[in-house]
Amino acid sequence: QVQLVNSGGGLVQPGGSLRLSCAASGSIFSIYAMGWYRQAPGKQRELVAVISRDGSTNYADSVKGRFTISRDNAKNTVYLQMNSLKPEDTAVYFCNTVPSYWAWGQGTQVTVSS
Repeated sequence: QVQLVNSGGGLVQPGGSLRLSCAASGSIFSIYAMGWYRQAPGKQRELVAVISRDGSTNYADSVKGRFTISRDNAKNTVYLQMNSLKPEDTAVYFCNTVPSYWAWGQGTQVTVSS
């Protein structure tokens, strides 16, 4: 059973930055494409960033140029560097495989507000 543990969220002012981390246990992390998803209140969960097994990346238009996804296979960890944050980035952020195979972790809350 894979466990996903998210960390790094918090409250930040518009224009600020945060770095999220997601550690996976109990599986062969390196063989999967990994993604960061987010769910804002009253909205469906959406995929915002993907990193393939070989490290190539893709982003939703809403975060392109501001967010950077990376991975450390030795640590079974995927990261999301978020810069120039906007209030509309407020959501609970989750990581998972792409498509999502594993049970969802608890997520980490990101709130962008002045």
